[in-house]
Amino acid sequence: MGRTGPGVPPDPVLEEADRRRLRYPPFLLPRRQRHRAGELIGQSADRLGAKVHALFVGAWHVHLVTGYVHVPLPEVVKVLKEGVRNGLGYSRAIWVDGYDKRFCFDAGSLRARVEYVRKHNVEDGLAPDPWGFIEPVRWR
Repeated sequence: MGRTGPGVPPDPVLEEADRRRLRYPPFLLPRRQRHRAGELIGQSADRLGAKVHALFVGAWHVHLVTGYVHVPLPEVVKVLKEGVRNGLGYSRAIWVDGYDKRFCFDAGSLRARVEYVRKHNVEDGLAPDPWGFIEPVRWR
């Protein structure tokens, strides 16, 4: 909470604003569960027919780049969040309502988003694409 990216120090003002919006006490996904959470996201995305091009699972947030999905985005997000929550056996919400979405309409913006997500994995000590289901984008 209250951060803008890996390696950025906490911002107390943003952190307090985040805490006031929470329905439950803050939840941080334990490191030992993050890889499994990514697998669950991959399984849920596959059920929706979504190709995952990049994924980062952190303690408090996820970055995901997918191809086109025939399901409305709110339903995609719900399926992915619930897949992780149920798959890990949590009975409470583990991520807040809502999400930030960015659509990519050209190769440059797509490449930037994929590299942004991959960079998070590397900064977290992982391979750029730590899950076998990640499908690289075929650049033309």
